[in-house]
Amino acid sequence: MLHLQGLSKTYKTGDTALSDVSLTVPKGQIMGLIGPSGAGKSTLIRCINRLVEPTSGKVLLGDTDLVRLGKGDLRRQRRRIGMIFQEYALVERLTVMENVLSGRLGYVPFWRSFLRRYPPSDIERAYRLLDRVGLMEHADKRADALSGGQRQRVGIARALAQEPELLLVDEPTASLDPKTSRQIMRLLTEICSENNLPAIVNIHDVPLAQQFMQRIVGLRAGRVVFDGPPDQLTEAALTEIYGAEDWNAMRAGDREQAAAEAEAQARMEAIV
Repeated sequence: MLHLQGLSKTYKTGDTALSDVSLTVPKGQIMGLIGPSGAGKSTLIRCINRLVEPTSGKVLLGDTDLVRLGKGDLRRQRRRIGMIFQEYALVERLTVMENVLSGRLGYVPFWRSFLRRYPPSDIERAYRLLDRVGLMEHADKRADALSGGQRQRVGIARALAQEPELLLVDEPTASLDPKTSRQIMRLLTEICSENNLPAIVNIHDVPLAQQFMQRIVGLRAGRVVFDGPPDQLTEAALTEIYGAEDWNAMRAGDREQAAAEAEAQARMEAIV
């Protein structure tokens, strides 16, 4: 379980990215983080694992306050947090299997990682994870030979190789087409459900968040302005988060796009 208590971040320029954010994410819950550009979504995720140093507040993963840890303890605690990036963050010259095994770097001695001699148990787990994300036949391919959706699946498998207690997911579908985006979101939600794994997903696509997230938190100017289930994300709530817009017209457009994609897929299947 993750607890954020009064989490704030002010940069040296005086700009405030987060202001007194307090949230609890229980086991198994998938929380979508939405808001306009510059609202603090990525900063929030990066403050949790201290890729960005919070100015004040607490980040409690279980009973451990990550904000108070020194470098050595923080490095060990980060093994408990899996991170999935928008731009995949893979080592492109390495194979898919090697990228997944890199999720074990925090658990093996340096010489093993340098020589790529991982324990058999780690290799077996990596194969299971590749099978779970649908990439078993691509295990020996270089990462730069994969499509965007396949690369994101490698990123998911790598994060799971850490055996994390929390997943932080930063805009996992921003570089993907609508169909692949839905497939990736479905995979993430299934995996979190199977492992009772909590996740925070920074996502810019509001309809996608409403479709797959159990809970949605809306940020504006670094503050939480909405926190509730997807069906409570009304036009008034969206206006509070993003500002005025014809939200009903946008939702109608999203439905039309989804219907067109489904029709195109059905035609392709009929041809095959």
